[in-house]
Amino acid sequence: MSQKWRPATTLVHGGTTRSHHGETSEAIFLTQGFVYDTAEAAEARFKGETDGFIYARYASPTNDMFEKRMCALEGAEDARATASGMAAVASAILCQLKAGDHIVAARALFGSCRWVVETLAPKYGIDCTLIDGRDLANWEQAIRPNTKVFFLESPTNPTLEIVDIAGVAKLANQIGAKVVVDNVFATPLFQKPLELGAHVVVYSATKHIDGQGRCLGGVVLSDKQWIDENLHDYFRHTGPAMSPFNAWTLLKGLETLPLRVKQQTENAARIADFLADSKQIARVIYPGRADHPQADLIARQMSGGSTLVAFEMKGGKAAAFALQNALEIVKISNNLGDAKSLITHPATTTHKNLTDEARAELGISAGTVRLSAGIEDADDLIADFERALSKVSA
Repeated sequence: MSQKWRPATTLVHGGTTRSHHGETSEAIFLTQGFVYDTAEAAEARFKGETDGFIYARYASPTNDMFEKRMCALEGAEDARATASGMAAVASAILCQLKAGDHIVAARALFGSCRWVVETLAPKYGIDCTLIDGRDLANWEQAIRPNTKVFFLESPTNPTLEIVDIAGVAKLANQIGAKVVVDNVFATPLFQKPLELGAHVVVYSATKHIDGQGRCLGGVVLSDKQWIDENLHDYFRHTGPAMSPFNAWTLLKGLETLPLRVKQQTENAARIADFLADSKQIARVIYPGRADHPQADLIARQMSGGSTLVAFEMKGGKAAAFALQNALEIVKISNNLGDAKSLITHPATTTHKNLTDEARAELGISAGTVRLSAGIEDADDLIADFERALSKVSA
């Protein structure tokens, strides 16, 4: 690479290596292991004296291409591709902690992420404090002498709250803690946590990176020293590795990521504006609108809006269900980031395991609905909502 490429070019060409056949599309190295010319060569490979691959649980050529392309996009030095987004989250957090350590986490987390820090980590003697992450004072007040990790999503799932990543990173640096950011909702195109001071970034590649509902995947990105000292051995010995086939699928997804996210974001913005004018909607939350409670922070931290829209139906659960059932183009699914527009009711799906009190703290009511805008024609999507809303009792 003779110069620094822009994102769209990086996502097509970054990290590509070719075999002696000179294939155009990246090859799938669908193999469990690798062979060596001599026993001495195998010994040298295992000692780290020669470069190359050992076992697909550790690394493979296809996974390596995906990791390098993600690093080029994110501005990271190193990465590890995982079997799912949750494998990435759990690995990034647990690999750097031990019994007696302390996590401070924003309370607005995806249900499974919250389970990792709130339920799983304490089983290993790791304490966790959940806070309202929107206020930097809460992060500072939660710090203990044994605080090692700050964990957050921004924007959050599903109510699209924003956390001041640079502010949290500044606090973490003062005490030698690491900031782990789940950047799924922003995508790497609209927010760069590492540039804002975060130390580790995680993605569910299942979402926008694949973007077409085909496979699971995740990735953890950071500087090489952190990967070597924390994640490297954990990754090798606990086995969260991504399948080479999935890595190849995600490489193909990255090629069209800017095109899809651009269309999804434009659609989300138009739908958000339409819903904001509906008398059946109590409120609309969208990072691209001026009425977002944290619009000033969004302008500083993000370069675009979002492919997600959160809104609250006035009629509660009954109205939310009726709307979903009446939609034709928009499909009911707990997934997001897909080329297809998807809608879900968080209180009964993604966040159903939280207590009523916890959901209330997060602003998730019985009427809360989350929309993931797809790449369909925006006029068709708005017409779908208009027709569906007409069937919902006021």
